[in-house]
Formats: sequence, C-alpha cells, structure tokens
Amino acid sequence: MSPDAKPKAQPETDQKTEQKVSTVREYVDSLLVTVILALFGTTFLLQAFKIPSSSMEETLLVGDHLLVNKFAFADVSEDPTRLLPYRDVRRGDIIVFKYPFPPYQHFVKRVVGMPGDRLKIAERQVFINGQPLPEPYKIHQRPSHPGSFQDNFPPDRRYFAYALESEWADDLSRWARGDELLVPPGKYFVMGDNRDNSLDSRYWGFLPEDKIQGQASIVYWSWDQGIALASVVDKIESVRWERIGSLIQ
Repeated sequence: MSPDAKPKAQPETDQKTEQKVSTVREYVDSLLVTVILALFGTTFLLQAFKIPSSSMEETLLVGDHLLVNKFAFADVSEDPTRLLPYRDVRRGDIIVFKYPFPPYQHFVKRVVGMPGDRLKIAERQVFINGQPLPEPYKIHQRPSHPGSFQDNFPPDRRYFAYALESEWADDLSRWARGDELLVPPGKYFVMGDNRDNSLDSRYWGFLPEDKIQGQASIVYWSWDQGIALASVVDKIESVRWERIGSLIQ
C-alpha cells in the first residue's frame, strides 16, 4: 500500500455494531459489580429479614421487611482498625438471632436482661436489679391472670412444665435467686414487645451471645398481609408507605 494511500473507512454498520457491543458490555459490567456488591453486603454487612408473626407489635408489624446490621455487635478484638461502629449489646436493642435449639430458625426480640442482671416480672412489670424497667414500647392484648407464667417470672415450680426445653427447666432452678432470676455471663434475656403473644426467653431460656446475628435497623418495605390482593389497586393500598425507611427503636 502506498504511503499516501488512505485506509478504507470502516462501514457505518460495523461502527454501530461495535458501539452496541460496547454499550452492552458496560451494562453487563455494571450489573456484575452491582450483584457482587449486593452479595457482599448481604453476606457480610446486612441481612434482609421478614417479620412473620405479631410478637413485636406495635414496634414491628407482620409484613415488615427489615435490614439487619450484622456488624453492629461484632467483636472489636477481631478488627483492630475499628472501621465500623462496633459496640456492645445494650438493653432495649432489637436483635435478630438464631433460636438456640432445633430447628434454629431466626427470631427477632428485644433485649431485656443483660449478663449479671437480677430479673423478675411481677404482675407484668419487669424489674431489673430491684428497679422497675420503663417499657413504653410493650403492649398487652389479654387480661392479666394472677400467678400466670407469662405475667410473673420466674414461676413457681408447678409452672416449669411450660418450659419448652428441658434445659430451661434446669436453668430455672440453677439460676433462681429467691424470687429473681440471675442472667448468667455471656447470655441475655429477650422478650417480644407483644408480651401476651411472644415465644421468648420466658419459655425457652437465655440467649447465648454467639447466637445473635445483628441489630434490626431499618424497615425497607412493609405491606399489610391482611388485605386481599385481588387487583393492582389492592396491592397499592396494602403497602404501608409511612413505615418504609423508618428506623427501628
């Protein structure tokens, strides 16, 4: 080819094809990055959780979808750089954890008793170390029954049969201190805000610290499962828009 010869112009159709391929590649690359970040986030930082029962009403409702901060209570000794805001579990935290007995499903409850606390419930009032615990978040939906297992704790021995796990019946005897219950080191006493409809520490025992998955932090989606979704309008009306994006306290 002569030095003065000009290269043949690339056909316009080929240029358009290359542009389309490049655009598709960019979309695919962006999608892959998004998926990788999402998988990293849900694996190491956040976890999605759906409220299946009414045990946390009115704080959390059936149909609420939560994001759980999996690093809220991480062991700072394992990360000396402390790039994330780790902290200890506190009384009043709403946590997601694995039920400590088979089938190990996930639960969400509120931390009431801390390690070393002396806890008792008398006529629905929780006492911690002899002092009444303010609980503006709790509700009761049933009449109070004097001497009942759920309203007075720890119970008399004749009520130990209500313990769902045999280990809990043993712990009730081991950790009882008069009319109080001592929360052992490394464990927590957790309860649902809906005290009359909550399968919690009263029934199955202390929660080991290593079963805690994270802190419930935000409601990212919510819809009323009681509404029949017969039409698009019903689907729209079932969404609890006012709850979306709300912080969990």
